[in-house]
Amino acid sequence: MPSATYAVVIADVLASSARRNVRGLLGKKLTAASERHLRQKLIRLPYSVTAGDEFQTLTAELPSLPALLLDLRATLQPLPLRVGVGIGEVADRIQPPVNRLTGEAFQFARWALENVKNNGLFKFEVLTAFASHDEPFNQTINLLYGLHDTLMLQITAKQWEAIRQFLDQQALKQTAKRLQRDVSTVSRNLKRGYYWQLAETAKVAGAFIEHTFG
Repeated sequence: MPSATYAVVIADVLASSARRNVRGLLGKKLTAASERHLRQKLIRLPYSVTAGDEFQTLTAELPSLPALLLDLRATLQPLPLRVGVGIGEVADRIQPPVNRLTGEAFQFARWALENVKNNGLFKFEVLTAFASHDEPFNQTINLLYGLHDTLMLQITAKQWEAIRQFLDQQALKQTAKRLQRDVSTVSRNLKRGYYWQLAETAKVAGAFIEHTFG
């Protein structure tokens, strides 16, 4: 994988003006997400709030990007995210803070996020968009995530909590114990919350990204 190719994630909170204390909650959750994702080597730099409810990061290995997006959405619940992903070059030395870096990966990510905000990709609502120099890749990954987001928009708060806990340790018994629920309830919430579809999307999308940019 070329060392000069990176993925930038720029995200913001959907309908943030209708929520109370979004900035405080976002800051708290991003601190926890930075610690978690740096430890898991999913990101290269801590998340940085750029303005209002918007934040960004530079990811680690490209194939792990879809797993990062799923974990990020679960970790930041109940805050729903709009996400733009740009894949390309970074013009500067990789060092924090991420919001001082520049390059085409950042430009692509910004363009992708604006497409999400303006419904510029499809005639249905999406929460995730990708952009890169590879147009066939863009078309395929955006359709994949468009269908993915159609399912994700239906997930309830209880189902997200089951997903978040299961991502920590992927075992039903331990997840049920932490949630103080029986195993059948947790299993049902994962199934009804489309966890298995989301997990398969992350797996297939990761392989697709590796094949395209590896």
